Amino acid sequence: MDMLLIIGSDHRLRMARIQLLFIFCIICLPMEVIGKTGNASASSPRPSVVNIGALFTINSVIGRAAKPAIEAAVDDVNSDSSILQGTKLNLTILDTNCSGFIGTMEALQLVENDVVAAIGPQSSGIAHVISHVVNELHVPLLSFGATDPTLSALQYPYFLRTTQSDYFQMLAIADLVAYFGWREVIAIFVDDDYGRNGISALGDALAKKRCKISYKAAFTPGAPKSAINDLLVGVNLMESRVYVVHVNPDSGLQIFAVAHSLGMMSKGYVWIATDWLPSLLDSVDPLDIDTMNLLQGVVALRHYTPDTDMKKRFLSKWNGLKNKDTRGPAGFNSYALYAYDSVWLAARALDAFFNEGGNASFSDDPKLHDRNGSSLHLSLLRVFDGGQQYLQTLLRMNFTGLSGQIQFDQDKNLAHPAYDVINIGGTGSRRIGYWSNHSGLSIVPPETLYGKPSNTSTSNQHLYTTIWPGENPDIPRGWVFPNNGKPLRIAVPNRASYKEFVAKDKNPPGVRGYCIDVFEAAINLLPYPVPRTYMLYGDGKRNPVYNELVNAVSQNDYDAAVGDVTIVTNRTRIVDFTQPYMESGLVVVAAVKEEKSSPWAFLKPFTVQMWCVTGAFFLFVGAVVWILEHRINHEFRGPPSQQLITIFWFSFSTMFFSHRENTASTLGRMVLIIWLFVVLIINSSYTASLTSILTVQQLTSRIEGIDSLISSTEPIGVQDGSFTWNYLVEELNIAESRLVKLKNQDEYFSALKRGPTAGGVAAIVDELPYIELFLSNTDCAFRTVGQEFTKSGWGFAFQKDSPLAVDLSTAILQLSENGDLQKIHNKWLTHAECSMQINEVDENRLSLSSFWGLFLICGFACFIALTIFFFRVLCQYRKFAQDDGEVREVEEIQRARPRRSLCSFKDLIDFADRKEEEIKEMLRRKGSDSKRQASPSTEETS
Repeated sequence: MDMLLIIGSDHRLRMARIQLLFIFCIICLPMEVIGKTGNASASSPRPSVVNIGALFTINSVIGRAAKPAIEAAVDDVNSDSSILQGTKLNLTILDTNCSGFIGTMEALQLVENDVVAAIGPQSSGIAHVISHVVNELHVPLLSFGATDPTLSALQYPYFLRTTQSDYFQMLAIADLVAYFGWREVIAIFVDDDYGRNGISALGDALAKKRCKISYKAAFTPGAPKSAINDLLVGVNLMESRVYVVHVNPDSGLQIFAVAHSLGMMSKGYVWIATDWLPSLLDSVDPLDIDTMNLLQGVVALRHYTPDTDMKKRFLSKWNGLKNKDTRGPAGFNSYALYAYDSVWLAARALDAFFNEGGNASFSDDPKLHDRNGSSLHLSLLRVFDGGQQYLQTLLRMNFTGLSGQIQFDQDKNLAHPAYDVINIGGTGSRRIGYWSNHSGLSIVPPETLYGKPSNTSTSNQHLYTTIWPGENPDIPRGWVFPNNGKPLRIAVPNRASYKEFVAKDKNPPGVRGYCIDVFEAAINLLPYPVPRTYMLYGDGKRNPVYNELVNAVSQNDYDAAVGDVTIVTNRTRIVDFTQPYMESGLVVVAAVKEEKSSPWAFLKPFTVQMWCVTGAFFLFVGAVVWILEHRINHEFRGPPSQQLITIFWFSFSTMFFSHRENTASTLGRMVLIIWLFVVLIINSSYTASLTSILTVQQLTSRIEGIDSLISSTEPIGVQDGSFTWNYLVEELNIAESRLVKLKNQDEYFSALKRGPTAGGVAAIVDELPYIELFLSNTDCAFRTVGQEFTKSGWGFAFQKDSPLAVDLSTAILQLSENGDLQKIHNKWLTHAECSMQINEVDENRLSLSSFWGLFLICGFACFIALTIFFFRVLCQYRKFAQDDGEVREVEEIQRARPRRSLCSFKDLIDFADRKEEEIKEMLRRKGSDSKRQASPSTEETS
């Protein structure tokens, strides 16, 4: 710092040293290398001085911070021997005075000095104008304060923004709005390029979050206090209470002063300011208490700059930098850091430009020449020959400055855009979080998140607690009913039938019914009053057309529609519905007749498949028991015809548990016990099903449901005014000539009674709540056929994006949870229960799927028993055959072996057919014979 002051104060001494050095170089060096420095090529010598310009409004919040920062940066560059290596920067500062015309003139004057780069301006409007100048002369324009997003357009190739674009700031505001659950905001902005284009970017950002700007409140630059007062009075009459203020820092406080006087800085209001407010507050030291009182509860965004050692060193010497045009220290804000880095960006890019063989030369533009009699001297404006190369060098730069990383993306925006989210309260402000394009809202500094994958999901958004205007710690609702004396206009259908749901009433509020009571109960649960007036829709002689009612709401003829309004797809496109407060759906009602009992009704309890499987298992189990009992039980023996009769008799007698044959074997008893359990279950189920079929009244109808109704050509009745007409025609392709409009329940009853042959209808298609009431009022004379073929509900309709629809949905859910909704239903719609569905015998018949588990268990038990039985028989037969062979002579065995192999299966069957006692006796006798034969042989041998 001391070195800079010495160089700045002792200018003459420095110039003398430069002159002596220059003379020394002339004497000691050949002429052809004069001006060469560092590693510059012989064909492109580095100039000793390079001109750069600065163009901004000096006497402004941003300008008072930018001027000393730019001057300090130039001094630091010129005193740093590691950069530019002998080439000095010559700075020219011009004042635009917040005027587009003066800014243009100053820009022309600036480029007359053959500058290779221009720093500034701070105004987006002036930047738009002079960008055309630098485009023509190929001079890069490095702006530290023009944040208008549209300046990044391809139209301005030589404009390079060295600060954050408002595009990212508006993304941050949109995230804030979505984070706190608001849907609409009012934008208050200055009506210039900076304000208009910034708010346009805000609208796009909000649309991505399914939010919107409900009103744009614009005022002219430099507008008087009276104009701002009129603007805010009009804004205060509107619904939204979330205000985004995007103005200039020099005049922005006037907005809050007027808002405070109008009582708009109290509880329930939300104020969000862009970075102009923190820049203004950071520039003022100490802060004025009266000013802070105007801003209590405001949330604002401030450019985020990492707290690096480089930044801390710069801040420590800031108070030593004096602004020559003002008294006292300059006001510091984030724009000072961007202005300082802009100079270093130009210097570093120049160094690389010269190292690459660039030449700071200028040439005349043949398109610029003075007209006859003109004194503008346009011919003095020259084109920077290396401008395009220098611009590309600037875009490739990547270094760390006071404001953070200086690197440009493909859209020429600075990398890693980030903001502090601050909350103003008391005598200062506190940071409640950060916003970055990488991870959205967070309480963690952005640079710690850059190494992690990008995550902007809703669950990842976090902020510390915010204190809102009026010292309110709770998140404001963000909207109120417009304070313009107009109550909510609610359209109510003036029905001619089913007046239990909604109808005209002589007493206040002029309407009554189930739907009205539900709406009133939901309104009473809201934490704020809702002024409202009910307006009848329709003449009362016939039901109104509900599609037209919904269209009237969408066209702002009414604010809402309360009644039996069905939520269907076409309506949800033009209005917002609340949570359904009643389930609904289309059903078919038809005349029915009692079905006479059939002489074959006893077969109905079981399906054909069930009958077949059951009969097969009776025979199968009888055969298994016969096999297991045949050898030991004389009741299962006898002639073949008698045994076959026994199998049939035993099988089917178990159905009534009247079998007279006893089971002697253990395996037979096991199988029989399991089978009797199965029979018990089957008998019980059959008896219950048959009882139901024979005792319950069976009704039948020619119409079986919507499918059979579509395939027929008979007339169909629909309720007048209902959406059912359009649904049947447009969705189900039923001819309009088949549809008959019915106005009330009497016409319903008459049309169904007459039937299609006598001028009536074959069936009526209507919504379930109406049909339940109709069937109850007609003593269940008719029935629904088929199933409910649509699923929908009734809701209250509001204009698109109405916040009241959301709050009422929550209230309806609360009514449902606490039981009040059911109480209202019982009050208005209590009716006799009817059996809604007709003949469902076929659906209730018992099928194999209900019993396959039992059959599986029984079949498995039979299989195990048969396996054990046959294994035992085979073992006996093997022993019997072995004993028989030992008695015979070897020769006889050899002769008989071929014959025995041929008859072995027959022998096995004969063996199995014998009684168990005979087999045991034969084996015992053969065993004794074998011992006797063995004894003589032993004596002969001895």
